[in-house]
Amino acid sequence: VNLKQLYINTKVEDVFSEIETQLIGLRDIKIRLKEIFYVLLIDKIKKQKNNSFLNLSLHMVFTGKSGTGKFFVAKKTALILKKLGYLTKGHILKVSRTDLIGQYVGHTAPKTKEILQQAFGGILYLDQVHELYKPDNEKDYGSEAVEILLQVMENHRDNLVLIFSGDKTKLEPFFKCNPGISSRIGNYIDFKNYSADELKEILIFLLETQKRYKITFGALLKFLDYINFFSKLKSFANVRTLNLLLQKAIAKQSIRLEKELVTSGFLAYNSLITITEEDFNALTPTDIISICG
Repeated sequence: VNLKQLYINTKVEDVFSEIETQLIGLRDIKIRLKEIFYVLLIDKIKKQKNNSFLNLSLHMVFTGKSGTGKFFVAKKTALILKKLGYLTKGHILKVSRTDLIGQYVGHTAPKTKEILQQAFGGILYLDQVHELYKPDNEKDYGSEAVEILLQVMENHRDNLVLIFSGDKTKLEPFFKCNPGISSRIGNYIDFKNYSADELKEILIFLLETQKRYKITFGALLKFLDYINFFSKLKSFANVRTLNLLLQKAIAKQSIRLEKELVTSGFLAYNSLITITEEDFNALTPTDIISICG
């Protein structure tokens, strides 16, 4: 068996290249994804050669705080599984409690089954899944949705993958209450918070590739001061917090430029695309509260 040629034939290298270039940091996650890929590739070869194979469960759990890249990795995972032939479509459907749970008796089952039908051939990404099941509320219909998910995890594992996502501390009680789900999970991947340096790299990447802005050294230091402050809060959401902070700074830049235009009558192009320390200094207590939630 020419393993190298089989790897090339999957054309999965393009996906891994995108992950490497678009996802800063998260080295352990990247390594884990490649490990999963090679296990599945070898298992596929065994099936083709009629040798014993593992019949692996592809259902996964992604734990970690908001803004750590979980959904981005899930989308790339869907593409990898399609290229390997485990999924027919390779799309991803992101849902939360409100998408699955009905408001009255008999409403939850058809609602959940409709979502599952849309997800077939790809990945059903269950965001903040701990909110799905509320054992303390007797009138809650979450348990009905969980039962349907359990059946699908077992009976349709050949063309549908479920990814359960959420904060690790909140997911643990959910799985204790639903051991049938945890026993059907094939991979657990934990997404750590980004470091301040990684968030700085992400900021520069976003500014250069998406926002088309430049940032001064003083503004960069001010950004790091804010990130160090926000990272100590429970509501810290990594890249999501970064984006909110950046949006506020850009808004303050616009106000500053408007004043400059009124005063001088013109603006240099470099001023239009540069975020300065002054823009971060202009953030108000109300801005800070809106960023940290």
